[in-house]
Amino acid sequence: MRTPESGQPAESVQPQLGRSETHGHGILSARPAAPSEPPLAPEEHQLDLRSRGVRPGCLLYVPASRREDRPAPLLLLLHGAGSKGSAMLPAFRAQAERTGTLLLAPNAQGVTWDVIQSEYGRDVHHLDAALETAFSHFAVAPEHLAVGGFSDGASYALSIGIINGALFSHVLAFAPGFLAPTRMEDSPRLFIAHGIDDQVLPIDHCSRRMVPRLKETGFELEYHEFAGGHVVSDEVVDEAFAWFLGS
Repeated sequence: MRTPESGQPAESVQPQLGRSETHGHGILSARPAAPSEPPLAPEEHQLDLRSRGVRPGCLLYVPASRREDRPAPLLLLLHGAGSKGSAMLPAFRAQAERTGTLLLAPNAQGVTWDVIQSEYGRDVHHLDAALETAFSHFAVAPEHLAVGGFSDGASYALSIGIINGALFSHVLAFAPGFLAPTRMEDSPRLFIAHGIDDQVLPIDHCSRRMVPRLKETGFELEYHEFAGGHVVSDEVVDEAFAWFLGS
């Protein structure tokens, strides 16, 4: 695994790069647009992305509280190593229902996210396909479009969020371990939470090193330490949603 210091921001890649090359730099091309397909019913949907060259494994949760008269907030959720997107939904479903937020939860194409094992590529392609599919069914509010995650997923969310600041307005990172941006684009707002008793990704080696560096770089950042281990607590999720939808 990369250390918190290993992923230094690099120069922005050139705009003439092809899509496969931009995916190799962690760059997403999906953008919110007018929906071209009917909205999906309020429930949990398994998206079929095989036509886009992606293995099955992406859930879209549509809350019953979604307002049809306005664009919805959307949170892209990234799971920890060895887990699945479905493991992320239970902790966030109640707040999604309360706020009318769409939840998009893909599986990593390997045991964890691509750059943690080698380099950006196949998972970036997956995220693009998942976001494009969600945008084809729903109008999404660009000012409330977030990427978030837990553990390895938090590290990936921070990295992808910083690379794609023109897409993501907010980043929610629960117990991140490292940063690996290839560039910095715009300035998404950052929320980082970490348990002081985390034995998997110890806080002293991870968030307490990253947070000061991110603040020095100029990011608007909300940081929470809590009494607990390597978990996503209900209280922290509530705080994260209040920050996400209130800022």
